[in-house]
Amino acid sequence: MKRLLLFAAVAFASLTAACGGGGSTPSPPPPVGKFTNADLKGQYAFSMSGEDAGGAFIARVGSFFADGNGNITKALEDVNDVSAIPSVNTVSFTGGSYAIQPNGRGTLTLTNALSSLQLSISLISAAKGFMIQTDFNATSSGNFNLQTPASFTQTAVNGNYVFDFSGVDGNNAPISIIGQVKADGAGMVTGGVADVNDGTTGVASAQPVPAAPYQLDPTNGNGATFGRGTSTISGISYVFYIVDNTRIKFIGVSIGDLLGDAVLQTGTIPTQTSNFNPGSFAFLVGGSAVLGTMGPLTRAGRFTTDGSGNLSNIFLDTNNFGSRHSTAPNNVSPGASYAIDATSAVAGSGRGTLTIKDSGLTDAFNYVFYLVSPTQAVIQDVSNGVIADGSMLAQAAGPLTFPSTGNFAFNWSGIILNSSNTIQFEEDFVGQYSPGSPGANGFNGAVDFEELGSSGKNLFTNVPITVSTSINSNVPDGTGPNGYQVVTGNSPSTTFTYRAYIVDKNTVFLMGFDGNQVIAGIVSAQP
Repeated sequence: MKRLLLFAAVAFASLTAACGGGGSTPSPPPPVGKFTNADLKGQYAFSMSGEDAGGAFIARVGSFFADGNGNITKALEDVNDVSAIPSVNTVSFTGGSYAIQPNGRGTLTLTNALSSLQLSISLISAAKGFMIQTDFNATSSGNFNLQTPASFTQTAVNGNYVFDFSGVDGNNAPISIIGQVKADGAGMVTGGVADVNDGTTGVASAQPVPAAPYQLDPTNGNGATFGRGTSTISGISYVFYIVDNTRIKFIGVSIGDLLGDAVLQTGTIPTQTSNFNPGSFAFLVGGSAVLGTMGPLTRAGRFTTDGSGNLSNIFLDTNNFGSRHSTAPNNVSPGASYAIDATSAVAGSGRGTLTIKDSGLTDAFNYVFYLVSPTQAVIQDVSNGVIADGSMLAQAAGPLTFPSTGNFAFNWSGIILNSSNTIQFEEDFVGQYSPGSPGANGFNGAVDFEELGSSGKNLFTNVPITVSTSINSNVPDGTGPNGYQVVTGNSPSTTFTYRAYIVDKNTVFLMGFDGNQVIAGIVSAQP
């Protein structure tokens, strides 16, 4: 089955095959912004996941050096393709190039004597951005972060880290693992706790993480040069790349194929429900249904906590293999609740649970989360027959609105469903738009995307788009599900409808609400 994958800081969405039709293609508006090649300068860790040319899950994590003048001087990556033999490979790149437009969109290529990795990118800032693969060897999405080489030491990996790893297990079934690990700065994971939701073995809640070593890679100086290392967490072997002492990117290399980030916990992590201050949160998850439709699934929503374990002002939207459902306050059953886990083995880890019941549905919505800080968490959907995970962020106080000016980068990914729901394939998108600067024909942005599976291998670049937004008239403070629509400029034109949850002025979670695809995405403000 296909699953829609989301990682802690990024979600993705897609367009349908209709975008690849013939006919004339209008031009997007001139790039708006102040980015140049000089903004991509330094060393960046990256991670991506998607499907290879045969439809199998593939993940990659690595590091590249950009010189600020359009040249990649060296790079290293680890790739896990479950259909390949061997499935895990470490690849060195000796060079490459990149080109950045004023709006932050660009291309990036890593090369060696035998191969190349071609990417389209969109800078959020000089320190981070989104990327998709565009070389037809796979279609995948991900992100990159500026590294701090001073943190490429064993002692820098020190503290409590919350992680979100997802992918496929050894039987190629979807799997999600979230939790907290404790690193001592001396080469040992000393403990922690993890929740596993596995399509093969089921749900394993709040499992202890046994002690195990971690180390920087001494091979060719890869640890000191690229921040590469290896570790074992709960019996699974991982390769990691250090971004800095607060963030580490992981890829699983021993059981199936897993990818995700670990982020240092900060702030006062509540030890019981009464310590979790009241507030509002928005969340977005993606994954799979493993019962019933057995296909890709995404959910987005928001809720308010009261400091005593009760939830209110709940909205939740679901797209389960094209079947859509909306939960609003008027159909939420009494008793919606949350709790911080205060059991002795877990207390202080930031672990919590959520339960929401829709009066029109048989099964409840059940979630586990781990707080990275009092305002940020990773979240796992453990509802009956669902394996999904993603991000939960504190929502700014209303009224919220979509900015009418500014520049925004986005990354979307999704699974396309045909009319009989028997053929599915992935598409991945990266782009940028400026709502206050429409060009010819009303276009205010542009996107690159690749698809493998509709009518062969297709890459579409510089496709003009019009992004339009609206605040839900039934929730005028903007904190609920809002309108968000994207229209492509290809012939024929295609329209995509989303439920948009505004986190704050810098971040919007998107969940596709069309019946022929399952989509998730994130929009981030550029400076």
